[in-house]
Amino acid sequence: MALRPDEFYDHALAAADGERRLPLARMTGWDISPFEPEGLRVAALRPPVLPEPPRHGEDPSDCGACRARDDGIWFNDSWRLTRIPGVGVPLVLMLHPRAHHDMADLPDELAAELGVLSTHVVRHVQALPHISRAHVYRIGDGGAHLHIWFFARPEGQTQLYGSWMPVWDDLLPEYPADVAEADAAIVADALIASIGGRRSPREWESE
Repeated sequence: MALRPDEFYDHALAAADGERRLPLARMTGWDISPFEPEGLRVAALRPPVLPEPPRHGEDPSDCGACRARDDGIWFNDSWRLTRIPGVGVPLVLMLHPRAHHDMADLPDELAAELGVLSTHVVRHVQALPHISRAHVYRIGDGGAHLHIWFFARPEGQTQLYGSWMPVWDDLLPEYPADVAEADAAIVADALIASIGGRRSPREWESE
């Protein structure tokens, strides 16, 4: 049986110092870490918050993702793909179901579509010039409406390997928006060619 919240907290505290700070993670010593271990310290452990605060959009009537169901660079009847602006890496895309679902309540038919769609998005992002990898993330602690992240790792930037990449993205200067917009359009057009869909929901609804 999993540890209760208080038991998990006590378990973690047993490894912490007198200020409730854990040792630095092994990841901070990796050569892809954006931080040098010297001078770093871990934030003090905080006790559990129960009940947990609600995520954004727990109520579908107050869900920003539902209100934006017609915003994006690519659509079909069930899904939409958006470009996230203001990022440091070449391209960050986000895939959302147009109906209000989270991962755990995604119907099997949509879950199967998600697997195929994600594969096609990765394929087309990695086909862009000077992009080596597309990283895929699903977290879900902030928003209740399912959203899958796709981060394009620039070619040759080996410090951006692996799990530190979203942190590097936050540290890097903003990537040129016009280049990102053009690359996002290429991905959208490639999705239309490989899996169908439309660039505009109004075009889709008019046919």
